Amino acid sequence: MSDDTKTDPDNKTEPDNKTAPDKTDPEPTSEKPETPGIPPRRRTPLIIAAVAIIAVIAVIAAVVLGGGADEETATESGDVTEVKIGEVAGAAAKPTTIEVPVVDEIREKVPQEILDRGTLEIGQGALPAGFPPLAFVGTDNKTLTGAEPDLSRLIAAVFGLKPELNNATWQNLFVGLDAGTSDVAISNVTDTEERKQKYDFASYRQDNLGFATVGTSTWEFGGDYRTLDGLKVAVGSGTNQEKILLEWQAKLKAEGKKLDVKYFPDNPATWTALESGQIDAYFGPNPGIAYQIAGTGDTFRNAGTFSGAGESLQGLIAATTKKDSGLVEALADAINYLIENGQYATWLETYGLSNEAVGKSEINPPGLPLENQ
Repeated sequence: MSDDTKTDPDNKTEPDNKTAPDKTDPEPTSEKPETPGIPPRRRTPLIIAAVAIIAVIAVIAAVVLGGGADEETATESGDVTEVKIGEVAGAAAKPTTIEVPVVDEIREKVPQEILDRGTLEIGQGALPAGFPPLAFVGTDNKTLTGAEPDLSRLIAAVFGLKPELNNATWQNLFVGLDAGTSDVAISNVTDTEERKQKYDFASYRQDNLGFATVGTSTWEFGGDYRTLDGLKVAVGSGTNQEKILLEWQAKLKAEGKKLDVKYFPDNPATWTALESGQIDAYFGPNPGIAYQIAGTGDTFRNAGTFSGAGESLQGLIAATTKKDSGLVEALADAINYLIENGQYATWLETYGLSNEAVGKSEINPPGLPLENQ
């Protein structure tokens, strides 16, 4: 998903999964009366106990009913948080619950001002329409759900903090980081060398493009552009994947072979063309393809992926913080804890994104080169 070269969620640019393609991309209680004859000193403990119980009930009510923190998707039990994954994501996910303990040695690396606040302020760039399965408003019409918000909740649980999701447009996602209103952006942000001038990164997912075919097709991309010879392949106009596909087309032409690149006005038209046999494959953001497959059963299948950064570098999606904010090490450690203890794999599987797994979260790994942006 090399979406970070565009701002349209469906065009494989930053919300690199896009489901809203561009012109060619197919691409969230009463007190008991006193008993006569009992001396006051005997009644006092009972009164104190009653007051204590009422106070506890009041505290619990305040936590449950209070706004702001993401209480709808995570409930704490001692030092373990039960995070509900994909709870209101509809066809985009297979809902599950993941238990995450607070890890003290990682929590200690979180800046004190964040710990004192008690919440982790997490930027999401899913306005106005969202981009399933990564970030979108759920079936309850209010909860921000998707792979990115749910990973945010898992990370906050490792820290022992309440996740506060700050949803904004793609452009304002970075404004929030710059202004300090968000501690971190977890919103399909691609690691690039240009962005490293202002931000620090902790990688957590591969930035991949994918090929979709009909479910009965046996064709596989296999990482080799020469397998595209003789095919009709749709792509979104003006996207990073179009640039890659046209480069392959030129190579094939120089070899005396042919790749027919097709364009359609919107996502539905592209998928209709694929199902009807007008095209052999669609090349687009891998998460968007996973979402389409999840909602249509065996109608379509994924025939292979390719790095959104191009042939020479595996593109990476990363948690993004303001440079030198002091949070990036804790983020990488939290992600690695989730990887090592299985919660990460469950999270990816829930959203059909297992083919974008990383073996380890890295701090500021090589990013999309300046010349590719």
